[in-house]
Amino acid sequence: LINKKTIILKNIKMKKLVFSLALLSFVFTSCTSSDGDVITTLTTGTGAITGDIIVSKTYTKGTYTLSGTVRVKPGTTLTFEAGSVITADASNGTDALLVENGGKLNISGTAAEPVVFTEKSKTAGSWGGIIMFGDAPIVSGKTADGTPITSATSEDGTNIVYGGTNPSHNGGSLKYVRVEYAGKKILDGNSEMNGFSFYSVGSGTVLENLVSYKGADDGFEFYGGTVSAKNLVSYGNTDDSFDWQDGWQGQENTNWYAYQTGAGNFGMEIESKSVNNAFFPKVSNITLRRAAGTVTEAGNPLEIDAIQFKKEGNGEYSNVVISGYTSANATTVRIQDAATNTNQVTTGKIKMLNVKIADATPLWGAGATTFTVAFLPANFTTSTTATGALLTPGAWAIADGVNLLGNL
Repeated sequence: LINKKTIILKNIKMKKLVFSLALLSFVFTSCTSSDGDVITTLTTGTGAITGDIIVSKTYTKGTYTLSGTVRVKPGTTLTFEAGSVITADASNGTDALLVENGGKLNISGTAAEPVVFTEKSKTAGSWGGIIMFGDAPIVSGKTADGTPITSATSEDGTNIVYGGTNPSHNGGSLKYVRVEYAGKKILDGNSEMNGFSFYSVGSGTVLENLVSYKGADDGFEFYGGTVSAKNLVSYGNTDDSFDWQDGWQGQENTNWYAYQTGAGNFGMEIESKSVNNAFFPKVSNITLRRAAGTVTEAGNPLEIDAIQFKKEGNGEYSNVVISGYTSANATTVRIQDAATNTNQVTTGKIKMLNVKIADATPLWGAGATTFTVAFLPANFTTSTTATGALLTPGAWAIADGVNLLGNL
């Protein structure tokens, strides 16, 4: 017979075992740092990402597939943890990661463990990259009576209307993210996607340490808005490395590096939809390099300058290093039309400060229309000591075994 004392001892041992297992489970799933924050151990994930994100979701470190245009809907947040790899597949249609206005994308990569979006075939133009929409201000043109137009329809094939009155729009945080082989062309012949596309994105959004690698369109394109971006690498994109329109006015941009190789048009293409405006972006620490033998995307001999301003584009650019734009017709800065020259150059709304030309690239030139470009001396200053972009090496800037900063 089992007496009462034996039963009590067994119950005590069982409770100790349960407690020990619970404690062991806690030790293996979390730890506490010195400042009291709980750090949860990452788990490896796999699976397909598809359809609309209608409930906030976090993808832990792992390998995933992207199928179709995944939309982050308003009121939801999509999160990826450091070290994740997300692979699209051109054979299943148009793939893209699209954040609608009101949705958020949080990507928390690190220099050692970036979050990588790539494509199975490793072919440029295979998918649509990362696209984000907000409701920050834009200027997309003007009416017949000169009234600014403050909304537009996206050129990515989704026909989403963008533009608004919220300069502090917050679309989330993208840190240490690499997008590879994007820049898909849509079959209608007029629509296209880039590595990163930012439509009226606001200043509350964080963009840091981003790489656009070997896409078939622009590396980064800003469609109006007020967002700023730091530590950008545009490598081997076949259209423009950096491009913007619609009166983009980010003010805290720094450390931008473009390396054009194989095929590529402008290092930076800058326009404002033919609206003479009193606002302009600011970018400091810029390096634009073009490898020997690089051709233009469609064989156009005129789309080969380091920086082109057109349609009232303007801005202030400082600590700039430029090299490799030495082909026939190429210049450091091209002013494409007379209106931009009259309203932006002569009024001092275009400033090129502390510019180092590392070879024989001419300083500036005019576009097809005959006019004379003459910067005021204070608005175009050259230097032999400019440093350009200052970027920290790491796995975030290595793709296909190539150190993307090797020619910086």
